Amino acid sequence: MKYMNLGIEELHEKLKNKEVTSKELIEESLKLSHEVEDKCNAFVTILDDAKEVEVSDNLLSGIPFGVKDNYSTKGVLSTGSSNTLKDYVPFFDATAYSHLKDAGAIMVNKTAMDEFGMGGTGTTCHTGTVKNPWDNTRLCAGSSAGSAAAVAAGVYPYALGSDTGDSIRKPAAYCGIVGYKPTYGLISRYGLFAFASSLDHCGVLTRSVKDAAIVVDTMKGKDENDMTTWDSSKMHLKEALTGDIKDKKLCYIKELCDIENYENPSDELKKHLENFKEKIELIRKNGVTVEEVSVDRKLLNTIASVYVIISCAEATSNMSNLTGIIFGPRGEGNTWEEQIKDHRTKGFSTLIKRRFVIGSYVLQKENQERYFKNAGRVRRLLVDTWKELYKTYDAVILPVGTGTAKHIDGTLDVLSDSQNLGALEEHLQVGNFGGFPSITIPDGFIDGLPVALNITGNNYDDENVLNIAYAIESMMDYKNQIAKEVK
Repeated sequence: MKYMNLGIEELHEKLKNKEVTSKELIEESLKLSHEVEDKCNAFVTILDDAKEVEVSDNLLSGIPFGVKDNYSTKGVLSTGSSNTLKDYVPFFDATAYSHLKDAGAIMVNKTAMDEFGMGGTGTTCHTGTVKNPWDNTRLCAGSSAGSAAAVAAGVYPYALGSDTGDSIRKPAAYCGIVGYKPTYGLISRYGLFAFASSLDHCGVLTRSVKDAAIVVDTMKGKDENDMTTWDSSKMHLKEALTGDIKDKKLCYIKELCDIENYENPSDELKKHLENFKEKIELIRKNGVTVEEVSVDRKLLNTIASVYVIISCAEATSNMSNLTGIIFGPRGEGNTWEEQIKDHRTKGFSTLIKRRFVIGSYVLQKENQERYFKNAGRVRRLLVDTWKELYKTYDAVILPVGTGTAKHIDGTLDVLSDSQNLGALEEHLQVGNFGGFPSITIPDGFIDGLPVALNITGNNYDDENVLNIAYAIESMMDYKNQIAKEVK
């Protein structure tokens, strides 16, 4: 049997009963890591020397897991999947990772990602494109592409991700697994390579809602090294999973979910929205109130532009230290200006350089009011719109994206909105604008490939959001999915 196909509680029970050892789990996970690397290109580093630990009463002790390569891991290569840090080995651990290590969890690899998290395709990793384990001709989405591929392929029950726009939740959807981004500040970002600090979230990819709760219960906590963290000591995510949600009220947005709003919709989009509506009816039959609400389409259509402006501006500032002088491979040139220019020109992918150009442009004094400040104002309008919904509803439930994983060939990290699909494809970004807890769970298949729905709730209401997801998950039959074939 493949132990890595099991959930965290099952593995813990087998470890405690001495049916399997931590060493055996590590060996299996490492073997699978090499197999999946050959087929999916999911990793930057595989730690073949990973050591077993003594199994304790902590559910995570002795169990392997993966870490996205933008988490600082002491003594272990941490590249952010960028050539500018291709040889960087940190001298400290990210807080979120150190909490897991202290619990006895065992890192067995660092997962590939879009360069510094600045992409949604998994194609800009310095080690190459990450392939979807359900179909190697398709993307995993990004930026947490390697983590999603590894969990879906059964390398281990969970992996760490980060989410600045949808970088945990969309890869989870494309790979048929669970992706959870908690409330902003629930998990410390200390030691996470900064992309856009007001949008960045640490989180996890798993194969069940309960496993997500277990992992984040361990990762979370107030951290003196991150002033945005808050006291969550009274929040117990796993204990909150009762499955009782008959008194809850959910809503979905008509403008995103009504097929009539799309000109010449594809068959896949029709199937995706039909599947979502079927799941809404299933939820209603289980005693939950789900209502349709309307949001101004013009406001919804701003989501992608607001995200690009704010994230690129913050990234330009955060990445200004990547000069090749302090760390990273030294550029060539006779002056320090020439060395920095050479380092950044050769080290960054085309996509990253484009984002830096946008960020620099919108931050120029003459452009700030028109672009950067206006984006902040519209961000507030979007957050306030969702906050208004939370006065009536426990959560907003929506389909993830426009369908299944996209094909690798010809894919650009720019969405063509010729069919008015932008808001449907990008709405998860509102969860980052407001710092809302947000979780994606698989809800079916289209032509053999997984699709998903998303549940986003109000700030600090993570227990409620996870319990809703847990209950809906139990109404379906997509928990603990392993990709059926790796082509």
